[in-house]
Formats: sequence, structure tokens, C-alpha cells
Amino acid sequence: MKQILQHLRTGEMELAEIPCPQVGRGQLLIQTRASLISAGTERMVVEFSQANLLQKARQQPDKVKQVLDKMRTDGLMPTLEAVFRKLDEPLPLGYCNAGVVLEVGAGVHDIQVGDRVASNGSHAEIVCVPRNLCAKVPDRVSDEQATFTVMGSIALQGVRLAQPTLGEKFMVFGMGLLGLLTTQLLRASGCEVLAVDLSEERLELAEGFGAETVNLGAGGDPIAAAEAWTSGIGVDGVIITASAKTDAIMHQAAEACRKRGRIILVGVVGLNLRRDDFYRKEITFQVSCSYGPGRYDEPYEQGGQDYPIGFVRWTEQRNFEAILGALASGSLQLDPIITDRIPFAEALTAYEKVQNDASALGVVMTYPAEVSQANAVTITPPSGKTAGSASAVVGVIGAGGFSKGAILPAIAKTPARLVSIASKGGLSGQHAAKKFGIQEATTDHRSILDNPDINTVFIVLGHHLHARFVIEALEAGKHVFVEKPLAMSEAEVAQIEAAYDACGGSEKLQLLVGFNRRFSPHTVKIKEVLAGRSEPLCMNMTVNGGAIPADHWIQDPERGGGRIIGEGCHFIDLLSHIAGSPVTQVSAMMVGEGVSVRGDKVAILLQFADGSVGTVNYFSNGASSYPKETLEVFSDGRVLRMENFRATTGFGFSNFKKFKTKRQDKGHEAEIAAFVDRVATGGAPLIPFAELCNVTRASFAAVESAHNGQCITLS
Repeated sequence: MKQILQHLRTGEMELAEIPCPQVGRGQLLIQTRASLISAGTERMVVEFSQANLLQKARQQPDKVKQVLDKMRTDGLMPTLEAVFRKLDEPLPLGYCNAGVVLEVGAGVHDIQVGDRVASNGSHAEIVCVPRNLCAKVPDRVSDEQATFTVMGSIALQGVRLAQPTLGEKFMVFGMGLLGLLTTQLLRASGCEVLAVDLSEERLELAEGFGAETVNLGAGGDPIAAAEAWTSGIGVDGVIITASAKTDAIMHQAAEACRKRGRIILVGVVGLNLRRDDFYRKEITFQVSCSYGPGRYDEPYEQGGQDYPIGFVRWTEQRNFEAILGALASGSLQLDPIITDRIPFAEALTAYEKVQNDASALGVVMTYPAEVSQANAVTITPPSGKTAGSASAVVGVIGAGGFSKGAILPAIAKTPARLVSIASKGGLSGQHAAKKFGIQEATTDHRSILDNPDINTVFIVLGHHLHARFVIEALEAGKHVFVEKPLAMSEAEVAQIEAAYDACGGSEKLQLLVGFNRRFSPHTVKIKEVLAGRSEPLCMNMTVNGGAIPADHWIQDPERGGGRIIGEGCHFIDLLSHIAGSPVTQVSAMMVGEGVSVRGDKVAILLQFADGSVGTVNYFSNGASSYPKETLEVFSDGRVLRMENFRATTGFGFSNFKKFKTKRQDKGHEAEIAAFVDRVATGGAPLIPFAELCNVTRASFAAVESAHNGQCITLS
């Protein structure tokens, strides 16, 4: 199947071949029949991508601050690599889709295969969309009309926030698609409308919908016009659907309002507000959020958790249904605002028209009746690397940011042969395959496990999927590298133990968890200088983890396990490795009530079998400019201090003062190189399986202890 991609770094737009996505629980797989280009939003994205780096930075000053903070802690090169990697990600364009359902995911009971639906799917021949972001299309509504559902819902949400009543007078700034739809919705609510724009042609359309107009391009004054139109009272409300950098629109809107009027911002304009504008009239100002209640709420959009209609009458999905109902009844007229109908195969031409033709308004793309549903595509010819029977022939399951930023670059530097990469949606896998010379991108991970040529699988997925995929890969007879954590519960650890034993364990297969920090040259140096120690170690690991919102997936006990299980296991493993001894006892405390998340502000005390002790202070409430990871090791009257895996300093050592690396090195490349070599040459596991399980169970114990206040002994 084909999909439109915008490359943010180069500005290039591409009609790319992508593997067909797999439908998941609560989702619909939809073959697109038509889609609408959002002339305002999508033009902004394209123009941003075509700007140079300096222009991009000027448009996102908040991101520049984040970059500077990262540069201070991680160094110049890692920061630049992260920035360019982010810009290198292709962006799928479009969010106004209409099509027919091909497959229905588990848990969806009110939609059937063959139903026509409108959704916020992208410009692609096949899209996979959560049920709450779809609505059935009535028979009287054409596919072309249905593509306006999302844009109509954005306009409708702005109107709902304005709370219009019969006979009120509203001013609407901006007569693009949103402005013209907003005008019609206000008129349907029994309101009079004063439309403001620079374009005479668009104002003529607004007049056709029953609006009075102010032509800014001909020198019209919106404030004077509003005063004359309302006999000096001022308009009841203003809805701004324009896109402009100037603050003038907000000032004009406030001046045009009556006392206690209201202003709703749907578009994007300058917000350097003048206090006196709002103070004198007690004007209410509100920014409208996209399609309506539920937008950007993951449990609603992705989890299918609807809001009770008695408490939230109009969700984003119910707004979709309302717009489709208005189209079916004829309350919304679209024919006057559809300016172009262009075949999807000519999508690049369609975007050129949107960018360069001021008359282009409603640009609808039409799609072919027959499209490819292949879940795998060949991206490049096989790389030049060849592999013998003992070499690592690799399939990667997961193509998220960490996979592309750390795992794949490290694999690419080894003799391993990258054959296939799987991702659920297809786009991220396609991009990774092109970038790293991988032969195939697929949306079916079983094709990797069933491929007899692939002997090694890298699993880089959401934490809740690790155990399941480790077991499947072991049962398929593959060597396994899984990013941390190994598992999310004791039951999952037990299942992995059983699968590992059943496949022959370390005698046949390599299994490694991504505890990369033990492979860092700084850790290697620390182990080296402590080799002659004569007493147990006292270790302190301070992690300045940074704040993550409470609704982030990693904070979800079911999906991410929380930050101690999901990330803290790294540092438990590091201390265990430095001590050369397993964890025997765990005691932990977290901060008290009064913060939104307590489980990421935890002090963990560890006892090791050799008598060593260690603390992991995992705190998320520090400054981003402070070092993220600091380790101190006390032994035999000496101290080692490692900061951010860039510098390790010795105090009291006769033969060691300082060790520095040119850049931060957390051990990813060394870890993966060692794993690939071990797969090729055989030998004992890089980390004994018992150690992997011990560290995993210690992370569980830390969470349990933090909640119940008890010291936990590990068997």
C-alpha cells in the first residue's frame, strides 16, 4: 500500500510503499476511498519541514531549551545525533479520511466489515484507526463529503465552546475551510455571522452561507464593522479560525466584543494579550482542543474507554456523528468549498497546488478501488554482508525511537546480517529498513519467527510485550536479545524460565537483556581498578530521571510497569555487576503523599550475597541541567565517582586518577557487539540467566517494599 510521507529534515515529500498495518484490539482496518487535505495545518507542516535548521529552531524555542539542557548533560555529539534523528523521522500527513472497513479488531461490536466510516486516518491507501476515532457514514453522505467529518468536528467543537444561542451575533476571523464550516454551523444554530478575511473569493462563499463580510484585503476595519453591525453594542462572541503570527487579531477580537463577550481560538495566532482588552469588558477567552473531549486522552482514544453520555454529551466521536448527521440532512453545504478532486497517485501535485494556489480550498484526493494488502515489502536489496551457519542473521521486532536510535545503529556496526524488521503500523519499520539497509519491513512479527534463515531476534517493544515475545522467540529456536525489563511480573519470569529450560537453555541459545551499562568502558574500568579489593563495596547510584507525566505509558503498571521495573532495573544490574554478586535483600521507600506520581521518587537499599551494599536513588524531581546518572563506589579507603558515563575519577588510588571518554558511552555498542559475537562463536551467556532473573525479581521487590514498607529477601 502507498502512503504520503513528509520528511522534516529535508523537506522532501514522498508517496512511499508501506507494509499494510495489522489491526489490533479495539481498532478498525480501513481501505481509504477519499481523503481531504487540511490546507492550513498540512501547509504549516510542509513549510516547517522546508525551513532550514535555524528557521526550525526559531519556530520552536521551547525545544531549543531542551536541546541546550541535553547538551550540558550528555555532550554535543549525542545531543546533535538525537536532534537529527528526530528530524529524520518521516511524518505521515493527513487526518481527514473516509473509507470502507476491511477488518474489525477484537472488542469492536458495532462496526462490521464493509461498513463505510469516517476517521482521522492519514493519507494512505489503508489505515488502522481506533474505534473511538471513527464514525459510521450515513447512506446519504458520499465518501467525498465524509472526508470533511474531522474538519467539521474541529469547527463544531469551537462553536460548542462559544455556546451560541438563537439570535446572537458572532464574528468569525478567517474564511478557510474551518472558517466556512464554522460560519455554516453558527447559521444553523440561529446566529448571525460577520465573516472577516483577506480574500474576496472566500468572503463571497461566506456570503453564500448567509454571512455579512469584512474584506481586510480591501481595507475593511473589523472593529468598526462590528460596531456598526451591532449598533454599538459589540458582538456576542468571536471565533478565530485564522492562522497568523500577529497579535493584532486577538486585539481586534477583544475590541469587537461586547461586555462579557467570549472569544474562542480554533486557529493559530499570536497570543501576546493586552490585559486591558479583557479587563474592561470581562471577556472570556478559551482555546479549543481539536475534535472535542477525548482528544489526546490515551484511555479514550487508544483504549476505547468512552465517556458516559450523561456526563460528557459531546465527545470527539459524537462530534463526528453530529457532523455526519448535518451532512446527511443538508445543513452543511460542501459543494461550494470543494475546489479540486485529484487522484491519490498525483498526491504530490495536490500538495503543490495547496502550497502555491491561493484559490485551492477543499482539495479532495480519490483512491483506487484495488490496493495491495501485503504485510511485508522489500525495501532494499540484501546488504553486502554474508553470513555462515554460525553467524548472526537478525530480525528486529519493534521500530520505535530507541530501536532506531540505539539498537539498530549498534547492530549495523557488527558483522550481523539484518534481514527483517517488524513494526505494527508499518511506517516506522519501513523507515528503519531504508535507513539501515534491511531487506524487508513487515507488520507481521511471525514472519520473522518463522523464517528459517533468521537465527537471532532483537525485541524492542513496549514493556508489557517483552515476556510474551521472548517466549515465542525461544520456542521458535532463536537467540534472543530483549530490551529491559525481562518481564513485568513473577508469573512472567516463571514462564520465561520454563521456556528457557524447554529449549535447552544456555547450552543452545543465547538470551540477553539490554543491561547495557555493565558494558560501558567506564564500568569496565571500575571493575578493573576494584579487582584487588579486600572488603565488600558500598555503592551509591543517583539517577536524575526527569519528570514524566502521570498518564505516560511507562507509569501505567500494566503497560510500562512503572519506572523502577521499567528503568530502575538498569541500575540494580549495574551495582550487582560491579559487586560481582546477586541481590539477596531489598528495602525501598518512596516519597509520601502530595505529588502526582510517587513511584518515580524512590530510594532503594540493596544487600548483596558477598556483603556489599548499594543504594539506588531514583528521583524524577531534579533539574534537567544536573547530571542524569552518578555512581559512587567506596572500598578500602578509596572512592570512585562516575558521572554520566563520560568521566570516572579515583580518590585514594595510587595507580588511578581519572578516566574520560570523548563522549557519553553507556555501553550499547559494546553490548550488542559482544552479543553478536557470542551468537556467532558460541560460549556461555554474556550474563548468566540466573543473574537476569535475580535483577528482575529485585526490581519487583523494590516496588513491593516501597508500598508495604517491608524488607524483602530474595531466594
